[in-house]
Amino acid sequence: MSYIKEKFEGISEFGNHISVEKGRKKKLLLLLLASFVLVAAVIGIVAGVSSHKNKNLKISPEAHAILKSSCSITLYPELCYSTVATVPGATNKLSSQKDVIEVSLNITTAAVEHNYFTIEKIIERKKKTLTQREKTALHDCLEMVDDTLDELHKTADDLKKYRSGKKKKKPILEFADDLKTLVSAAMTNQDSCLDGFAHEKADKEVRSLLESGQTRTFHMCSNALAMIKNMTDTDIAAAADREKFAGRRLLGEENDGFPNWLSTGDRRLLQAPTVTPDVTVAADGSGNYKTVSEAVSAAPEKSSKRYIIKIKAGVYRENVEVPKKKTYLMFIGDGRKDTIITASRNVVDGSTTFHSATVAVVGERFLAKDITFQNTAGPSKHQAVALRVGADLSAFYQCDVLAYQDTLYVHSLRQFYINCLIVGTVDFIFGNAAVVFQDCDIHARRPDAGQKNMLTAQGRDDPNQNTGIVIQKCRIGATSDLEPVRSSFPTYLGRPWKEYSRTIVMQSTISDVINPAGWHEWNGEFALNTLFYGEYQNSGAGAGTANRVKWKGYNVITVVATVQPFTVSNFISGSSWLGSTGFPYSLGLV
Repeated sequence: MSYIKEKFEGISEFGNHISVEKGRKKKLLLLLLASFVLVAAVIGIVAGVSSHKNKNLKISPEAHAILKSSCSITLYPELCYSTVATVPGATNKLSSQKDVIEVSLNITTAAVEHNYFTIEKIIERKKKTLTQREKTALHDCLEMVDDTLDELHKTADDLKKYRSGKKKKKPILEFADDLKTLVSAAMTNQDSCLDGFAHEKADKEVRSLLESGQTRTFHMCSNALAMIKNMTDTDIAAAADREKFAGRRLLGEENDGFPNWLSTGDRRLLQAPTVTPDVTVAADGSGNYKTVSEAVSAAPEKSSKRYIIKIKAGVYRENVEVPKKKTYLMFIGDGRKDTIITASRNVVDGSTTFHSATVAVVGERFLAKDITFQNTAGPSKHQAVALRVGADLSAFYQCDVLAYQDTLYVHSLRQFYINCLIVGTVDFIFGNAAVVFQDCDIHARRPDAGQKNMLTAQGRDDPNQNTGIVIQKCRIGATSDLEPVRSSFPTYLGRPWKEYSRTIVMQSTISDVINPAGWHEWNGEFALNTLFYGEYQNSGAGAGTANRVKWKGYNVITVVATVQPFTVSNFISGSSWLGSTGFPYSLGLV
């Protein structure tokens, strides 16, 4: 056990239980009081007031060299060094980069817990003056604190197993992808929290109270991510040199699509779901439940067995949340045209973008088939999400996702969409997941007066995040209401929401609804040099690249090796989990 974990294990345990759910508030407050003294100590750590130049630091030459070398490859090396070196005893057992990462993760976890106290303090102090949207945004932040703590704890657990030498351990590529995915998602949560205070000028006061802590946590996660990437990239290269890939795969795949480290029993458990539902939802009362929310609420928690909710034909007017404790759920409808979940929350009427989702999915390994997710707020209501997904290893097959601005929020973690229809106007596929759309129809529709259509607004905010939007073998076009007036509403493949925005469109058919420039700026020169936008082997009247933007970050890709990292197999580790969904998919470029 590291020094940090030992000293603050009470806080770390507390972090596992942060939630805004009823019945847990009292426990939270008791734990808050019990942890106050320890958190005060943590505040001193995460304040970062000390520098590695401080002569009072007692660190051995060996530990200094390891820490300095590990931090040198991060984007914030001074912060990386000082947050570890200024903790008494933390450097005593630093013998490798892995040790540095472990200590850094524990300190980062303490910083996230401190952010929780800041949010609670704001809610209490300003409860009489906060607007409804500010209250919603603060509770969104509490939810994301909870998610971040889970992601950091999972990262720390995986890190312990990394190079452990235990039998049936995950292959190195899967370890690397899991670690990078979890920390990338933790970083995204910090951004998303602050984004909730960007709708009105009045929001800026509350945002300013949170910004320092959220930004600092983002930077600490960034440092951990950089070190994880450096460590795993080095190990992967070494393993490749040893094995030369001669009949052996670092991913450890077998012919059945499962990794070879998975036991026979687990393989059976993860086989494609049967069509026999566990419960049925029917609005007319002929099923087990009348609403989808009731069925989700009654589903088992933290299950490792597929739980199928059959949703009969009908229009379900409700907001549905699949929380992270509801794992392995599957929604099956009676056909995307017949089973519709719809609502109309939106920013203009007081919601946050995050909270506006008609259906929000966070539970791991969620699946959906033959359903429409819809937000009917309309183009004048601005951000109004139909579906938000922050569920790792989630997949959607033959689903429609329909709205206007911000239709599909691919928030974080790994996601896959096959044979789906996504319709919207401004930034209608957005977020910072690692996501692949395959054989989907992506259609722009008529927006509000004066608006431009943007298919994507990808939110990668750090060069080491393994996130991005990949559109492969899809059909990009316009809906019938846009076609006759499309000259009045320019449509683009995307624009950079964040500094390292990454979107690849490959092997797709692009209609002439797409403006010849292809892509649009977000705000002046912002992100044009740091983004990565690529097009590869597309066809159709709108696929020509001769008149595309000339940004440094834009790429007309002609080399197969450049797009290989963005295939289903490589980008979302699809070969290790999509076989269990029962959905069709293509792992590569064919």
